[in-house]
Amino acid sequence: MAQGFDPAAATAAYLATLPPEVHAKATAYTQGGHCLLLWGTLVSILVSWIVIRSGVLVRARAGVEAKKPRPWLAVAVVVVVDSIIEGLLSTPWDAYAHWWREKSYGLTSRAFGGWFGEHLLLMGFGLIQGLILFSLLYWAIRRFPKTWWLWSSVGVVFAFLGLFILQLTVLEPLLNSYKPAPPGPVRDTVVAMANQVGVPSGKILIYDGSKQSNRYTANAGGFLGFGRIAMSDVMFKKDADLAEVKGVVGHEMGHYVHGHVPLGALEFGLVALAGFFLLDRMFPWAARLLGAKGVTGLSDPAGLPVVAVIFAVLALLATPLINSMSRYTEADADHFSVVHFNEPDGLAKALVKTIEYRADSPSALEEFIFYDHPSVGRRVRAMMDWKAAHPKDATTASPTKAGA
Repeated sequence: MAQGFDPAAATAAYLATLPPEVHAKATAYTQGGHCLLLWGTLVSILVSWIVIRSGVLVRARAGVEAKKPRPWLAVAVVVVVDSIIEGLLSTPWDAYAHWWREKSYGLTSRAFGGWFGEHLLLMGFGLIQGLILFSLLYWAIRRFPKTWWLWSSVGVVFAFLGLFILQLTVLEPLLNSYKPAPPGPVRDTVVAMANQVGVPSGKILIYDGSKQSNRYTANAGGFLGFGRIAMSDVMFKKDADLAEVKGVVGHEMGHYVHGHVPLGALEFGLVALAGFFLLDRMFPWAARLLGAKGVTGLSDPAGLPVVAVIFAVLALLATPLINSMSRYTEADADHFSVVHFNEPDGLAKALVKTIEYRADSPSALEEFIFYDHPSVGRRVRAMMDWKAAHPKDATTASPTKAGA
């Protein structure tokens, strides 16, 4: 351990670089987000209940199958009608939760028109996804009425990976411009890092994330040659230096190298297995409770809003489990970064810049339930513990600003 270095004091010093009012605002935003999770679930249930009580999906299904059974077409028509109605009914809530609230906390600078245009694009993309996934789900329910939940959970794993590829290759290029880092210190540093750990250096990109958000962030993932590591331009607008770039990009490389995307697919498949099993048992009871008149059973696509209600409740209850799985991979990526690139201070400085949208010191219970990343305080402390145990050579040069 480095003599005279106190990890606890160093952690406190990093957190103290932001004034109390910034911490208070971050806490208000974060804890308000916890309430948003509950309210969002209630809004989703209310919207689905309105569609159920209207009977519009029963009439749509009956119209398609008036002369003969046409299950594939019935599913498609129901999914389209339901997606449009529920999307429109949910838009006021989405505007509040994802635009107005973000703007009121200074986390986005975009105008409402920009947000709404993107919202419509995402609705369209979600409709296409829904047509594919629900067509396959209802086929499985019809084909394997006793064991559909088992086979469908296997399908979820492949769907997760397929949607990941579609997101990278189709959706994200529609939303943002992704470009290789220009020649200079950042590119040279990142290419050297990529060569060190076997990540394709041509897939390390900078994107115009400031178009949507003022958050200091990066993201990554990949499998079977698909994937990339992307840094938001906000990083550089907030004066990221090379030590921060190494810490953050090293973290993202950890996601890539350790295969967190396929791991996430397997985890999501297991969660789906439990969810589908419970859906199979709960559907008749939920349909009666919600007053789903005319819905003949789980295989009837007109019961899609009943399925949505059950999934909304189960997803809310599963929040601690899902977040715990996510926290594991995030901590693993932090560890990868510091082991391979030894920039604990760089990553700590970057983490402090995320406090504006992620309160740094929640209670253990709050973190367990609501946090999909370890808290900033916990992550910075892990970096300082590493620094204490692995001091750098005293001749190591101090970080320079990363002009991107």
